[in-house]
Amino acid sequence: MLETERLTLDLHQPGDVVPMAAIWADPETILHLGGRPADAEACWRRLLRYRGLWPVLGYGYWAIREKQTGAYVGEIGFADFHRETEPSIAGIPEAGWVLAPGFRKRGYAREALRAALGWLDRHVAAPRSVCLIAPANLASIRLAEKAGYAGCGTVRLQGQDTMLLRRRRAAGEPAYRPGPAAALVSGVAASGASCGASSATTLNPAR
Repeated sequence: MLETERLTLDLHQPGDVVPMAAIWADPETILHLGGRPADAEACWRRLLRYRGLWPVLGYGYWAIREKQTGAYVGEIGFADFHRETEPSIAGIPEAGWVLAPGFRKRGYAREALRAALGWLDRHVAAPRSVCLIAPANLASIRLAEKAGYAGCGTVRLQGQDTMLLRRRRAAGEPAYRPGPAAALVSGVAASGASCGASSATTLNPAR
């Protein structure tokens, strides 16, 4: 589990499907994510996918929770979805995030993204990460840029032009620290300059 001043980031639990379904049915949330709402069944599959990323890749998605209330704020993390893009981003951790409408514009997304990227820099053997953001999603583009991502062109994703942004590992961080990441993956099992391949559309409506 990761902690920030106001948030915790931990593994998704079965009960999270209810607030997830509310988020993915919200019109503002899905505006830049294809425009199709997701029902509870689709969100259950999403939750299972999030949990499954960890033992397969050694990284994945966290549930964001508010420390003070325990409320489900949203989701954030990294994945390799084997997207068919040109240039290819196969093998590169792709960042994504989405917050519930009631928790936007509080700085929570920036706080969670900073913690997630810090973990990635310390524990995953990847020299860079990427994110894909719809050009009209200006709030998420600004958030990504503040976190160190820089635009490096566009890719075609699901028939639409999508911005490709890239971020290098923070200077001074080691290439890999296997201990904590390995422990996290074990815990999951126990608990039930180019943009090309060398590697949140990113889950990221306005915050």
